[in-house]
Amino acid sequence: MTDNTNESAFANEFAMRLSKLREQKGVSARDMSLSLGQNAGYINGIENGKSLPSMATFFYICEYLGVTPCEFFDYDNRNPAKMNSIMNYLIRLDESKLEHVYAIIEDMQ
Repeated sequence: MTDNTNESAFANEFAMRLSKLREQKGVSARDMSLSLGQNAGYINGIENGKSLPSMATFFYICEYLGVTPCEFFDYDNRNPAKMNSIMNYLIRLDESKLEHVYAIIEDMQ
C-alpha cells in the first residue's frame, strides 16, 4: 500500500465520519461551514474528499459537533454526542437507579 493510498483511505474515512456526525447533529454542510466561519462549500469539499481541514479547524469542527478529537476518531462509537448526553444523565443517578439502568442495558444485550 502506498502513502497516497493510505492518505486517500484516511481522507475517505474522515469524510464519512464528518458527514455522519454532522447529519446526527441535524445541520446542513452549508450551515456548518458558515457557522465555522468558512465559505459555504467548505464542509462539502471535505466530505467529498477534495480537502482536509487544518488542525485548528479540526478542533473547531469537533467543538461544533460536541465531540472530542478522540471521539471523532472512535469509529466504534456511532453517536458520541448522544453517548455524552447519556453519560451526563447517568452520572447524576443514585446507586439504586444506576443499578436499574445497568440491568436494563444488560438485558438488552
